[in-house]
Amino acid sequence: MTSDRRFRPGPVEDGSRAARHNAGVDEHRSLPEAIRLRRLSTPELSPEATVAIRAMLDAAFGNDEEERFTDHDWEHAIGGLHVVLDIDGTIVSHASVVERILEVDGRPLRTGYVEAVATAPAEQARGYGTLVMREITADIHARFELGGLGTGSHHFYERLGWRTWRGPSSVRTPDGDHRTPDDDGYIMVLRTPSTPAGLDETTPISCDWRAGDVW
Repeated sequence: MTSDRRFRPGPVEDGSRAARHNAGVDEHRSLPEAIRLRRLSTPELSPEATVAIRAMLDAAFGNDEEERFTDHDWEHAIGGLHVVLDIDGTIVSHASVVERILEVDGRPLRTGYVEAVATAPAEQARGYGTLVMREITADIHARFELGGLGTGSHHFYERLGWRTWRGPSSVRTPDGDHRTPDDDGYIMVLRTPSTPAGLDETTPISCDWRAGDVW
């Protein structure tokens, strides 16, 4: 999510909900030499790394009741691939991608959904969020039919090839589809080599239900 709207791609450097979702959108500056960028599955995260990532996410999203990073947000972020950036052993930026099924005009698409994008407040605006998201974007290109995320930080993701979905959104539940109008205009997608030809970004899009923020 991004912390600007309760989406969870988050403080990459902007502290917003996109991709819990994104906190902290960045501009490039000179990067220190002692940077390490790792791709880890959830089981490969050590207990220490998990604690450090959660603490960084909590700091990046802040304490506002509407924007803070919740346990549901963390549950949404695990079970897939984590990209973790650390400097001298301290984790300063993170994003994850998990598999979901988004349906476009009723057609199910295997989607890499971005979650928990954030950079530590003291390290924002240094390009770390961009480095992390480039890795996430490359992974989605390689493995999924579509990429998806929710955010209010459109410009940050547009630079990396993401596009705003312009059609109506909804969530699929056991008792039918329910519109999610508050999310319209805040959902972004990434086309990949496996994306069906002729995908129309003005048609209806839906996600599977989950506890917490559904998008």
